[in-house]
Amino acid sequence: MPTMRVLPTVVLTSALLGAADRSAAEIQTLYRGECFTPAAAAEKLARFAAQYETREQWRDRAEQIRQGVLRGLNLQQLPPACPLKPIRHSSRQHDGYAVENVAFESLPGFWVTGNLYLPADVKQPAPGVLCPHGHLDDNRMLEQTQKRCAALARMGAVVFAWDMIGYGESKPVPHRHSEAARLQTYNSMRAVDFLLSLGLVDEDRLAVTGESGGGTQSFLLAAVDPRIDASVPVVMVSAHFYGGCMCESGMPIHKSDQHETNNVEIAASIAPRPQLLVSCGGDWTRNTPEVEFPYLQRVYELMGARENVENAHFADEQHDYGPSKRTAMYRFLAKHLKLDLSRIQNDQGQVDESPFTVHDREDLLVFPADKPRPDYAETDGEKVVRLLDRRD
Repeated sequence: MPTMRVLPTVVLTSALLGAADRSAAEIQTLYRGECFTPAAAAEKLARFAAQYETREQWRDRAEQIRQGVLRGLNLQQLPPACPLKPIRHSSRQHDGYAVENVAFESLPGFWVTGNLYLPADVKQPAPGVLCPHGHLDDNRMLEQTQKRCAALARMGAVVFAWDMIGYGESKPVPHRHSEAARLQTYNSMRAVDFLLSLGLVDEDRLAVTGESGGGTQSFLLAAVDPRIDASVPVVMVSAHFYGGCMCESGMPIHKSDQHETNNVEIAASIAPRPQLLVSCGGDWTRNTPEVEFPYLQRVYELMGARENVENAHFADEQHDYGPSKRTAMYRFLAKHLKLDLSRIQNDQGQVDESPFTVHDREDLLVFPADKPRPDYAETDGEKVVRLLDRRD
């Protein structure tokens, strides 16, 4: 996702212009005439802040935000949860952790594909960490993703990294589908189901962390799914930029005739659960220390948990999930999930990711040529999306 400096409404909704669907038209109408510059966004945050002064008032607002997000995603009612039918194979043992190729059904015939990282000696119940990713194809196979998952597993967590829709092995729904945000968030909720189904994971120590579009999924999932106990959205929580993709701002989660909010408030709605905002100087999170983070601090203080929210800002860095950003996340999750940080530190106490194996893409595929998808796997992307409307 490119860095953007001036972010008016036309940028916010440019990804929607090619989609001839009702939600795109609604969003265009909702935000017509608004300008999402940093200064305008800061003013809007101040107007939001004036709506509450007490813990009880914030709780009411947080619930309004959650309901607005669920309504905007059309996830107020969920389809019946189908059996996960997990597929697991090709376990590879490494020093302190193992990695498997896995898939499960989030909807009948629709497979969520990914990799499961397990501690070599799982101490049950173990913490669980979900790792959604940003807008690069085969992102779960990238070195930065493999290293962060391996490190967390070696620290004692059960870790799941999976393909966002339309990326990697995810078929058949294209990523820029008009209901991408809905399907992707539902898949994230089912990823929680999958981790808990393993019988290894502590339901009271679940975290989510991802970068860019994966940062959006991190704070959205934490907002709508109370099973998430800690969140680390990376280079994404911004008052003036809601994400340039259908999977982020392609559905009316920020504004309707019943609510108005932004990504800062969506992230804040999880208070008092622990949260680390990771930001940098090279993208739309450049103002986090002065704008977005103080807003969350106020909310967490109202909730009596100011110590549970932190900001790791890297003024000289760019839009990524690089080593320094991962190190900040490791320290935060070690503190709040009771993970063993020493398992990834060298003799000087520095985080050392050099022992972790980076596999080739082919090694991490769930469905290579010799292991095809089940015959009944759905090939019609529109049918997959319609399955979200099932109520029987």
